Amino acid sequence: MVLATNWSLFDLLAFALSYLLGSIPFGLILTRLAGLGDLRDIGSGNIGATNVLRTGSKRLAALTLLLDLLKGTIAVLLGSHWGQDTATLAGFGAFLGHLFPVWLGFRGGKGVATYIGVLLGLYWPAALVFCVIWLVVAFAFRYSSLSALVASAATPGLLVLNGQWRIAALFLIFTLLLYWRHADNIARLLRGEEGRIGARKP
Repeated sequence: MVLATNWSLFDLLAFALSYLLGSIPFGLILTRLAGLGDLRDIGSGNIGATNVLRTGSKRLAALTLLLDLLKGTIAVLLGSHWGQDTATLAGFGAFLGHLFPVWLGFRGGKGVATYIGVLLGLYWPAALVFCVIWLVVAFAFRYSSLSALVASAATPGLLVLNGQWRIAALFLIFTLLLYWRHADNIARLLRGEEGRIGARKP
């Protein structure tokens, strides 16, 4: 469905609205409202929850994580009113919006929270497993990026094992995009220079 060309008007509307929803940079907005400056000038420069945590505000980081996650879930739930295919397409739109927001010159976040949110809306058991894998890897190594990379790599296979072939195809695309957005993190992990969870950077 995601790669199909015969989209209905509802499909196009769901995709467009979900893209706009996904493109809201909550981390950037919240840190500015809190007087913490431009999040893009802090730490890794990313607009997601992990970088918000580097400002020293656990509360804002948790709120950013929640809102970025809900972008994906809400998009899927709204799209589901027109069927499973439209829900899947809406999730795709929200994820692309987060990665490539029009408001920020198409330079957005890395997509982990929205990835989970879309997964939660489409097949919640896989979202639960994703979170468990993330927590185990994070507890063992204290690298947020590594946790996301491992959990996302496992997700398409998990969906296939549960017979969710169409969703698995979507999340294979998501995982490839997530790895691409984490290219710098992967390089730092290989060099042993990646920042650990909770570490503050100037």
